[in-house]
Amino acid sequence: MKIICYLFYVFVILLSFKSTVSIAANKDEEGWILRCDDYNGDYTGAPVANGTIGILPWKEPFSIRHVILNHIFEYSDADGVNKVMQGINPFNLAMTVDGDLIDGKDITSWQQWIDMRNASHNTSFIANGKVKVEYSVVALRNMPYAAVVNVHLTALKDAGISFTTGMKVPEREYQSPQFLFQTFNRGGQKDGILQTIAKTSHDRYEVSAASSFIFQEGKFDYKCLDNQSAQAGIRLLSGQKAVFSLVGTICTTHDFSDPFSESKREIIYIHHQNVDSVLAVHKKCWNELWKGDIEIRGDVEAQHVVRFALYNLYSFCRQGTDLSISPMGLSSQGYNGHIFWDAETWMFPSMLLMNEGIARSMISYRTGRLKAAERRAASYGYAGAMFPWESDDFGEESTPIFAITGQFEHHISADIAIACWNYYCVAHDKKWLTEKGWPLIREVAEFWASRVRKNTDGSYSIPGVVGADEYAEGITDNAFTNGSAIKALHCAVKAAKELNEKAPSEWADIADKIRIIHGQDGITQEYEGYKGQQIKQADENLLAYPLGIITDRDQIRRDLEYYDAKIDHKNGPAMTYGIFCVQYARIEDARKAEETFRRCYRPNMRPPFGVFAETPSSHNPYFATGAGALLQAVINGFGGLEITDKGIVQCKSVLPASWESLTIKGVGMAHKTYRVVNEK
Repeated sequence: MKIICYLFYVFVILLSFKSTVSIAANKDEEGWILRCDDYNGDYTGAPVANGTIGILPWKEPFSIRHVILNHIFEYSDADGVNKVMQGINPFNLAMTVDGDLIDGKDITSWQQWIDMRNASHNTSFIANGKVKVEYSVVALRNMPYAAVVNVHLTALKDAGISFTTGMKVPEREYQSPQFLFQTFNRGGQKDGILQTIAKTSHDRYEVSAASSFIFQEGKFDYKCLDNQSAQAGIRLLSGQKAVFSLVGTICTTHDFSDPFSESKREIIYIHHQNVDSVLAVHKKCWNELWKGDIEIRGDVEAQHVVRFALYNLYSFCRQGTDLSISPMGLSSQGYNGHIFWDAETWMFPSMLLMNEGIARSMISYRTGRLKAAERRAASYGYAGAMFPWESDDFGEESTPIFAITGQFEHHISADIAIACWNYYCVAHDKKWLTEKGWPLIREVAEFWASRVRKNTDGSYSIPGVVGADEYAEGITDNAFTNGSAIKALHCAVKAAKELNEKAPSEWADIADKIRIIHGQDGITQEYEGYKGQQIKQADENLLAYPLGIITDRDQIRRDLEYYDAKIDHKNGPAMTYGIFCVQYARIEDARKAEETFRRCYRPNMRPPFGVFAETPSSHNPYFATGAGALLQAVINGFGGLEITDKGIVQCKSVLPASWESLTIKGVGMAHKTYRVVNEK
């Protein structure tokens, strides 16, 4: 079985390597640009987002598949739970040249590229052999409810060109849309705004989208065709150029009492400021984000992949919102947009080191929903706070009923408490710990004190759980569940001491006596009665990192080698090998560290840009959780960075043989730079 699994892994690597080569071979701007020029090749779109709205461009001219609204949830009849919503899409454009509608059959010289430095998604092509078109899609970082489609035209021959825009309303998610067209005066010139407002399917919110053409160069004829669409036309002689923008906004009653007016106000603001100045501020915002960056010398493939992971996590959240990141970020409605342990265990650690503002928003999402977790604990007969496995905007359990993880995957409460303590260890904000962190950590400790069962020998067990390995249900003494409870209880004791609070003595006693089971062969057992069954993902191996409960190098290696053969290499999620990489790097096994590093992304990359899918066999990108694991492999593994009670330290580690150096910039509150050089 071990040989079969390994051969499958090699097969997947070979299949995926085609997509990695196109990225690795590209050296644009030292790893900032991802390019594609094969219109007919396999294609998976890459999202462009600003932490509030996510837009998914596709390969067809001006195609946008959907818009995702961060943490705007409505009840879904199909799923039976609250589901994150698609937005009304104001970014639609259809192009005609001399009366011919331009689609994929009418274009040549097609290219797309993602500019990670400036967070823009760009496309160029020649339409009907007559017009060179270049356009960019930008979700404005400085205006979180707005985006711009910027279009540059160059006539290769004389041509009449027109663009039509209109709103796309996802039918199943909205009811009774109203369409309007209005004009306003700007410096004696009349400009028009298309607008749509609709209620969500079960009346929870009103959503308003607005759009407008802004003509920067060239004399366009402009008219409203009806209240639902508008058209801009221009005739260009050979060699002439023209530039215009389609700006759009999406606002809801979740954030505004009057989203109808606000969506128009922001359009008018961009008209008066002009598009170039708004984009300049957007770029300045991203320059600030990129003060937290990772530079890899000697491996162009790794540089692209790692920076793309960081780019997407930055895109999916923003400071000051008190919102977190779902497994698929703002790329899709995958997992209904809910917040899982993925946020705290996989994505939060890299954000905590690279961008404190985003990390604070993510942890504030949890502290702000503590009361809901306390209600949930009480409803199941426990003390303290029991966080939901799948959380919606209200902090309530939103796992679909067919999955019992919602009732039994309890380690998430410990994961959240550990993240709170780690945030304090980096931020050293005692006021925050007193007001926000300690109340959550304390209530989670109370939950575990009520959740454990005392055995006749004085030890403690945690029965009836689902662990990180979700293939095993209703088990007792799951390694990761028990380990995370131990760590959370120890964090609670330390937090109490830090604030001169009195911690119940049972917290430390329980933490010291929770069972971690070792078999006669010396392998740490995943749960009581484990007999070597296939597992979904790393579970027991998480005791070494990130929990730090197993520290003996020989034990770590034995457990890694044993469970590598048990993992579902076909359907298991991407995170496992990121964690393996960290551990191999820290025990200074450079060969295995590099092998597991490649395994944590290559099988899951989808062409042409290398977006993450959740598993080697799935096609559901962008998997932000996998990006978080990849970043931990680099930052905490090869970079050796670790969060301790005294702050950030750098442990000894190793680099892949091909890497010349690794530089991690903007780390922690002091924005320090850490560097590892490969000694050859």
